[in-house]
Amino acid sequence: MDDTIAAISTSSGVGAISIIRVSGKDSIQIVNKIFKGKNLNNVKTHTINYGYIVEKEKKIDEVLVTVMKAPKTFTAEDTVEINCHGGIITTKKILELLILNGCRLAEPGEFTKRAYLNERIDLLEAEAVMDIINSKTEKSLSLAINQLSGNTSNLINKLKEKELKILSNIEVNIDYPEYEDIEVLTNDKILPKLEEIKEEMKDIIKNSEEGKLIKEGINTAIIGRPNVGKSSLLNLLLEEEKAIVTDIEGTTRDIIEGKIVLNGIILNILDTAGIRKTDNIVEEIGVKKSIELIDKSDLILFVLNNNEQLTEEEMNIMEKVKEKKYITIINKCDLENKLEIEKLNLKNIIYMSTLNKEGIIELKNKIIEIYDLEEIENNDMTYLNNARSIALLKESLNLVENAIKNIKNAFPIDIVEIDIKESCTKLNEILGENYNENLLNELFSNFCLGK
Repeated sequence: MDDTIAAISTSSGVGAISIIRVSGKDSIQIVNKIFKGKNLNNVKTHTINYGYIVEKEKKIDEVLVTVMKAPKTFTAEDTVEINCHGGIITTKKILELLILNGCRLAEPGEFTKRAYLNERIDLLEAEAVMDIINSKTEKSLSLAINQLSGNTSNLINKLKEKELKILSNIEVNIDYPEYEDIEVLTNDKILPKLEEIKEEMKDIIKNSEEGKLIKEGINTAIIGRPNVGKSSLLNLLLEEEKAIVTDIEGTTRDIIEGKIVLNGIILNILDTAGIRKTDNIVEEIGVKKSIELIDKSDLILFVLNNNEQLTEEEMNIMEKVKEKKYITIINKCDLENKLEIEKLNLKNIIYMSTLNKEGIIELKNKIIEIYDLEEIENNDMTYLNNARSIALLKESLNLVENAIKNIKNAFPIDIVEIDIKESCTKLNEILGENYNENLLNELFSNFCLGK
């Protein structure tokens, strides 16, 4: 991190303003080489300076240059931001001049990576930066802002402090048993403290699963035989004619996707090929994808035709979805009932007529009920919200539970200490205090340039 990096921080394309960000020990000096106005080396920190970007004597653009000196910057390094007019050619020309004068083109996410490596933010806060950029709903934005503000990091730090306090007391007891004024820390005294930590971890994990839901949405697959109304249901949910609807069986042969927002949560809806035995190779591939999606989806909308008798395929589908969260939709209720519903042990049944647009409100309310979306709306937004941090917290919890089990089995205190130490290490990994270079490269490679 001894070099100076530069990148365009605004979206590519024509706009009113573009911003080129520069960070590193030589950032002020390099920008000053191509700036005609005040000498940037002498200006006060956090000031905006009017002038021109020039190539030799030729003016490239009229600009405002913001100078921010370390350590009170995002990266904790000297940082300069050039606000120029938003033409593609102009912006790229300024970036080119910066590189010719000593900057290196920044890698994706490198500004945020430097902020993390310079201890300006922790890893949770770094991840939150990208979450803010990618937020698609107000709830996911609130979640990311909460994480960026450090509230989520405080949760993990409090857990870590409690474990460190137990560990320090264990160490003192092991190393200085002769001191009478030291509290003798027996397994019985550790147990209630660990139980308290365990319950706090469980609570955070439960809330974090909801946080993941807010961030990523509910992956919802519409499953059923051909011609039961799956594509009509997708169109009704999306309120647009996205899927082709015909009376011909097997019209949908590939997965059709759409999104809606329900109580601030995204439903990623997938309309699948009708599941049936077929000799058509293309349709067979679609059927195979549909079956695979049952396992991958969070929620299954299992559609049956009220006007037809149950088939063997539907009995087989029921066996596959019964362990999942699912809603049974009995469609075409405007037609004569021929469905022997009593043959299936169904739950969460919604009666619909997609043709007449009946039952859609009841379906949405059932989804809200199953996922307790109204409760999520009222909950605190201080969660972990990505698979990496949630997995690490679960590992930490497992170690605490193992320590509790060892205490109950009367293991020596130094054996119990091993699990508590390892649990604390996992909490450090969540915050990025112990980090792997490959993990960091992978994480920040998903960021956009200039962030």
